[in-house]
Amino acid sequence: MTTAPLSLEHLIRPSSITTGKPPVLFMFHGYGSNEEDLFSFAPEIQEEFCVISVRAPYPMEPFGNAWYAINFDAQNGKWSDDEQAKSSREKIVAFIDEACKTYVLDTQKITLLGFSQGTILSYAVALSYPEKIKNVVALSGYINEGILVDGYRDKSHKELKIYASHGQVDQVIPPEWAQRAPDLLANLGIEHVYEEFPVGHGVAPQNFYSFKKWLDDKI
Repeated sequence: MTTAPLSLEHLIRPSSITTGKPPVLFMFHGYGSNEEDLFSFAPEIQEEFCVISVRAPYPMEPFGNAWYAINFDAQNGKWSDDEQAKSSREKIVAFIDEACKTYVLDTQKITLLGFSQGTILSYAVALSYPEKIKNVVALSGYINEGILVDGYRDKSHKELKIYASHGQVDQVIPPEWAQRAPDLLANLGIEHVYEEFPVGHGVAPQNFYSFKKWLDDKI
């Protein structure tokens, strides 16, 4: 399927469903990557899903893209631009609405799949706007409460389902950051799974097959 000229660059694999509105799985890559990265998963994702892999809006030099800036300062350590992250959160929400309308997708069956910085944004979108999102696959990321909308805890999250995983030897995002997610999700009443795998900052084959199995009854 040819991609439409929407607000964010993307790749698309059509659903096998030819009647009605198919479910959709949006992919959000990590810092410094692009829409082709996670799209390599697309041939293995359940064929009923329309798969849309999205490019982050901020180009980096010499290549790659980011959802928000991360500055590495020797004196102050790593610093993330939360205001830029909030802007990307809203860009994603707008893009989801655009894509669902343009490609005639089921707005009641929206799944987000993120990796690293893409996971941080997937959490931000789903926890901020739980009425829009059905499922989240959160790979190698964490919840940054600083980029969620004000009053997100007052919303109903009970229809949201989340699969989260992390590498036990991840040197980019410490496992303990990811390990905070289950308590927060439980407090919001969100049905969730959290798993760890003996890898670094990446997705092991057993991790892929685990979240794919989790998605089986989420279509």
